[in-house]
Amino acid sequence: MSEQIYVGADHAGFQLKQKLVDELQRLGYEPVDVGPKTMDPADDYPDYGRPVAAAVSEGKAARGVLTCGTGLGMTYIANRFPHVRAAVAWTPEIAELARKHNDANVLVLPSRFVSEEEGMEILHAWLDTAFEGGRHERRIAKIDA
Repeated sequence: MSEQIYVGADHAGFQLKQKLVDELQRLGYEPVDVGPKTMDPADDYPDYGRPVAAAVSEGKAARGVLTCGTGLGMTYIANRFPHVRAAVAWTPEIAELARKHNDANVLVLPSRFVSEEEGMEILHAWLDTAFEGGRHERRIAKIDA
């Protein structure tokens, strides 16, 4: 069975979320789309960030992907959950460092500040990068201490 990755967005991230779900499927992952299923300007980021963060926090999924206008709202809600390390990334390099140094298990994309093509590059960098461990393990352990 392929890895499940939970995915969610608010109204601002809806279009990018659709592309992310398609790309994850194309890459052989099993995206779990928590919504929204249709574009609605009234959608709020906590309604879709919470189920993704909960899935990662509770161990239902190892990773999740969220998107909203700036990436900040989704990051705020996701990082309230134990064991979630959500990182907003606007370049592939930021996504790579978030994985290497911080073991980021939730990627947050700022849909108003990255193109769909850039979003895919960032997603790939995050998916393809492993946590370095070593000195970073000590730092990660302090987050949930």
